[in-house]
Amino acid sequence: MKFISLLFLLGSFFNLLWAQDGALANRIKIDGVSAVVGDFVILDSDIDKTLIEMEAQGMSSKGITRCQMLGKLMEDKLYAHHAVQDSLEINVEDIYNSVDQVIDNFTQQLGSIEKVLEFYKKEDEATFRQEIFEINKIQKLSSMMQSKIVESVEVTPEEVRLFFESIPKAELPVFGTELEISQIVIEPEVSENEKDRIISQLETFREDVLERGSSFASKAILYSQDPGSRSTGGKYTLHRKRPRMVKEFRDVAFSMEEGEISEPFKTDFGWHIIMVDKIRGQEVDVRHILLTPKIEPDQLQEAKNKLDSLRLRIQNDEIDFKTAALEFSDEKETKFNGGVLINPQTGDTRFELTNLDPVLYSQIRNLNDQEISFPLLEEDRSGLKKYKIIKVSNRFDEHEAEYSLDYVRIKALALKEKQLNAIQDWMAEKIEDTYVNVNRDSRACDFKNGWLKKL
Repeated sequence: MKFISLLFLLGSFFNLLWAQDGALANRIKIDGVSAVVGDFVILDSDIDKTLIEMEAQGMSSKGITRCQMLGKLMEDKLYAHHAVQDSLEINVEDIYNSVDQVIDNFTQQLGSIEKVLEFYKKEDEATFRQEIFEINKIQKLSSMMQSKIVESVEVTPEEVRLFFESIPKAELPVFGTELEISQIVIEPEVSENEKDRIISQLETFREDVLERGSSFASKAILYSQDPGSRSTGGKYTLHRKRPRMVKEFRDVAFSMEEGEISEPFKTDFGWHIIMVDKIRGQEVDVRHILLTPKIEPDQLQEAKNKLDSLRLRIQNDEIDFKTAALEFSDEKETKFNGGVLINPQTGDTRFELTNLDPVLYSQIRNLNDQEISFPLLEEDRSGLKKYKIIKVSNRFDEHEAEYSLDYVRIKALALKEKQLNAIQDWMAEKIEDTYVNVNRDSRACDFKNGWLKKL
């Protein structure tokens, strides 16, 4: 409260000085305080830096006014202020890792850190890193607060119906051509000797950490075959209400205590061991090491031959695709629903043709409806290889939204609208409850939120 009071006095002091003669006003403007929101001060230079950041990241700032940018920064600061008030914890190490990535990207683009500092007019790397850290910290806090606001927002079937009926006929959305795609996946058999080798290696890593004091993170950097986490020492942050990673991985991670290291276990990606770094309420920081088995050429060929035979049986009507998927597919996520793929963005079984993953599009683009592809070799990011056959099992041509046909898409739109309304209600309430002071030069801005009501 003392800090808030001090900010209030500073804001009043700036306003008083601005009312004096022009020369004094110009001197005060050099200080560059555009606004104060809660515990955060927004400088004129913050607006400039954000606009420069957009350009540096390839985003156009054309048409974005300083008033609009100030309004966005004030929103971010309001979210961040209340994230701190609500004791939402951030992973500082993740932010430092993000800073490292930003610096590396800038350095690759411009050739050296010295050129980066010259381009951004920074005296030293430490100051530049700290500025990027603060920007990333605010963004993370803002994102966490927004997630918290909407995490409990849901829509009922009745709300979905009312939302759809409220859309004027002339404004009904048009959905592009969509496909349902089915697949059967055959993974090559892994020899018992190879399984034993991988499990033994993971057990050795585990003993090295627990009994000999080795660093789990160093082991992950040196040996893990997960390209998504190897560079950060195998680190992931999991949230109980926002599923990430496959079920087997999550089940092990959430069953462990801090500092505990799991026994080796298998997922579709290979074999893992997990160490729990920290538990923070619904979030768990883990590190893991992934090892994928070596597949011999004859094992790959055997998987391909099995799919060739299965494809022929389906074409000869000896077995239908759905039954074949249930009996033979090695992909747990699809085998129990006839091999039909689930769109990870919508949770539905339909993929809009224009938004289809490029790799998947290249695999189905020459297929007629119900035609089955020849076996396709697929390799995931960890290097695990498998074969699959796919078909376009259903097609929905471009059409105006229909309630029964497009219920899942309409529900997503209704939920999005309800979430946006929840955020707007939250923001209106918090603006009233939070200290806000906008400097004299910015009070002519037409903010979309009621930032000036408190003045």
